[in-house]
Amino acid sequence: MAGAGTLLRKELLEQWRTLRLPLVSVVFLLVGLGSPLLTRFTPELLKAVAGDQLPIQLPPPTAADAVDQLAKNLNQFGALVAILLAMGSVATEKERGTAALILAKPVGRAGFLVAKLLAIGVTLAAGTAVALAGAWFYTLVLFEPLPITGFLVAGALDWLLLLSWASITFVGSTLTRSSVAAAGLGIVALIVIGALSAIPALAPWLPTGLGGPARAFALGIPGPTVVTPLVGTIVFIAAAGSFAWLSFRRQEL
Repeated sequence: MAGAGTLLRKELLEQWRTLRLPLVSVVFLLVGLGSPLLTRFTPELLKAVAGDQLPIQLPPPTAADAVDQLAKNLNQFGALVAILLAMGSVATEKERGTAALILAKPVGRAGFLVAKLLAIGVTLAAGTAVALAGAWFYTLVLFEPLPITGFLVAGALDWLLLLSWASITFVGSTLTRSSVAAAGLGIVALIVIGALSAIPALAPWLPTGLGGPARAFALGIPGPTVVTPLVGTIVFIAAAGSFAWLSFRRQEL
């Protein structure tokens, strides 16, 4: 792990220099602000489009609807962003030959991978934080106040979910020199885990199982236990990181 701290600073600067960190933060903020707005005004837009020819009766939107819309938008869009951030993290370095140059210095391969994954995690954390902050503020303005502490916990759970998608794509990035192939692995994993989440015995242990507890924390209501999906997600990320290291440690660069 020698030199991992220096390499992490280099990776964080790279996230900023390439505008990935600021762009992800800005776009996630728009997602956070837009979700309550979409919830609040969608019924009125539908009525305006339908007109008098097709009367539509919809229940008034609530804060719970805004939280559900945020979770849907953040998870779908965030999964795509996580895959895009991770797909070229190692593959591009190998393709360009810069990985061999970096590892010629006193930096172990484990430190190299840890720095890469942590930098991706920091970028996703920044995006998730501003999205949750924007959503909390607009939910307060348009609907009702929701517990700040609960929103913070929900944000941490959402971040872990996004990090799990990044970690499996990260594995693909260590296995190949093709960013597209790494992204393909991430998308396949997303589909497979989505299908497995329909199995009741497996659903609580998968990263997608964090959605229910996150919603409950955000609304300040009782919900399913967070322990099982939290443990399952942490094990999932750790297993992906370990597999990435096993696949990368003996590769010719």
